[in-house]
Amino acid sequence: MIDRQDLSRTAAAHAQREARKLVDELDGVTAVVVATIDGFNVASAVIGDADPARVAAMASSIVAIASVVSEEARLGRHKSVIVQTESGFAVFCSVPRRDVELVINVLARDAAVLALVAYRAAQLARTLTDA
Repeated sequence: MIDRQDLSRTAAAHAQREARKLVDELDGVTAVVVATIDGFNVASAVIGDADPARVAAMASSIVAIASVVSEEARLGRHKSVIVQTESGFAVFCSVPRRDVELVINVLARDAAVLALVAYRAAQLARTLTDA
């Protein structure tokens, strides 16, 4: 199990600022949760009633499935997963860091632009990889 303490306070503060910025700047985004690969919330910004701890735990399972699929299909390391629903979607992006692997979870209503949200989530992943 990965300990949340493996992530520096500076990196966690950066993740918190960037999560809030993404929620504030993209219409339709209701939550951004940055979590450890084993499902612990590191940073979050939420509009509404989404529970960051539950979202973080959910990401662990989604990313584990994505990892198995990408390995079995011999497609290389997984980068992201998109789950579309009747009223919105979720984007999960992997953040491979040296100290601790993270997952970005972005929840959005159907009014959000999927391509823009996916792009910004990937951009955040790149930023957090180097932070």
